[in-house]
Amino acid sequence: MSVRHFLSLLDLSAEELGRLIERAIELKQWQRQSRLYEPLKNKVLAMVFEKSSTRTRVSFESGMVQLGGHAMFLSPRDTQFGRGEPLEDSARVMSRMVDAIMVRTFEHEKIERFAAYSACPVINALTDLYHPCQLLADMQTWCEHRGSIRGATVAFIGDGNNMCHSYINAARQFDFQLHIAAPAQYQPDAAIVAAAGERVKLFDQPLAAAAGADLVVTDVWASMGQEEEQHEREKVFAAYQVNAQLMAQADKDALFMHCLPAHRGEEVTAEVIDGAQSVVWDEAENRLHAQKALLEFLVSD
Repeated sequence: MSVRHFLSLLDLSAEELGRLIERAIELKQWQRQSRLYEPLKNKVLAMVFEKSSTRTRVSFESGMVQLGGHAMFLSPRDTQFGRGEPLEDSARVMSRMVDAIMVRTFEHEKIERFAAYSACPVINALTDLYHPCQLLADMQTWCEHRGSIRGATVAFIGDGNNMCHSYINAARQFDFQLHIAAPAQYQPDAAIVAAAGERVKLFDQPLAAAAGADLVVTDVWASMGQEEEQHEREKVFAAYQVNAQLMAQADKDALFMHCLPAHRGEEVTAEVIDGAQSVVWDEAENRLHAQKALLEFLVSD
């Protein structure tokens, strides 16, 4: 049987993703009930970080412990990942010693090469191209608050980055309409957009993209590795802030999401992220539960 990896939402079928969300909700309920469930007892997850993170490390490490397993944190100082030893050799060796490998890195091509030579499941915990684990949490959060997202309208406002690309894939897999408003020079990858067909529509104006939306999503204007572009991006993205005026264009019951960390006063105002329509804290917590469901799916006997 071939090894299953999770490098993007497209690595699982729509049916598998749907069951994964249902399972995440169930595992969340079990945790609230203090129910002991350890399907990954004696299993080891290697966590390779080239990019630092709070939520990713805490959620994966806590998730493995709660499932009865162990998580091993590997910083750039602890591995030869991408330097010295070829990625292919690192994958061959590490995958013989652990049961799954989580990678958070820059170039998506790195994780694809690594997965191609890994004998155990590889999970994309973020690359410059995709952030699929965050979308599992987002879809779980929507489901908990509103039920099925099929046929809904989602507005993504801001940089056409890895989060935007993952929302495009989510529109394909979960069957919703996605409106994207991004500055001309920060549009999402054209091939990824084209593959989604009529489910994705690009807008010049953020207010137009948000009109009637059931869910409004944004992300930071400058991601990790783009810090030197911060001031320039602040000028370009100034009109793309999610604020009360923009939320007023959306459906009156629209939800707001942000993958965090957020810069209040930049991509979103404090009024919105701390307001009644925001579900960002549920969304952040659900990284834990969605990833537990994913780990169970990929690693459990």
